[in-house]
Amino acid sequence: MQASDHFLAFSRAGSGERERTGVVVCHGFTGSPVSVLPWARHLADAGLAVRVPLLEGHGTSWQQLNRTSWQQWYGSLVTAYLDLADQVDRVAVAGLSMGGTLALRLAAQYPVAGATLVNPAMTFASPAARWVGALKYVRRSLPAIGSDIKATGVDEQAYPRTPLAATHELARLFAATVPLLPAVDCPVQIFRSTVDAVVPDSSLTAITEGLPSAPEVVRLHDSYHVATLDNDAPEIFHSSLRFLDACLRPGARVGSDAGVDETPAR
Repeated sequence: MQASDHFLAFSRAGSGERERTGVVVCHGFTGSPVSVLPWARHLADAGLAVRVPLLEGHGTSWQQLNRTSWQQWYGSLVTAYLDLADQVDRVAVAGLSMGGTLALRLAAQYPVAGATLVNPAMTFASPAARWVGALKYVRRSLPAIGSDIKATGVDEQAYPRTPLAATHELARLFAATVPLLPAVDCPVQIFRSTVDAVVPDSSLTAITEGLPSAPEVVRLHDSYHVATLDNDAPEIFHSSLRFLDACLRPGARVGSDAGVDETPAR
């Protein structure tokens, strides 16, 4: 594994039957690559070239995140994507929570072979979020939203506070990304936890209604929001690799017309 100022790199161009194929794996809001590293390592161990960006303002402090924009977060993902696309022939994207939002935006604007997402965000759980644009001038932060994990003793190492100016940027990201969903012409796979205190079911509804073709939906019954570190993580790793292999193989079709596949986690 190699590290730069912008991303972690697991091999340059893949290996074995997965040579010249790769995936960019994106963490979520207030988090860091810690939340997706086991997933990224599994995909890299299988032979894919993998990049894991550290989104701008993350991995430092919540105060620093409050001084960044959603365009900067997206720019971090694009940088990692372009580096990987320069090394391999076909690139897919994966994301957790807000990382899923950014992944869908990337898929709408760049050549992406497939998108696999874990509890992707497009709406807020709290109705009070509609007032965050005003609230940010009164309070700088609220209690943390990180480490919503069912398994005991697991910590994603997210920020201890939720910065409100950055949360307003997140709302802007949602508003700017929903109109792009019809342009996503690659297959999409979504893992959705049945219990999630961070991202509501309305996010899945907004995404499935916006995409031009129905995604494959895999239900997770033994994990909370950060499912990549939770009890269903092995199912995510196995099923996402199956999905990515289908998307990345030579001659794979672009787009998905198979309909919604409500697949329970084993």
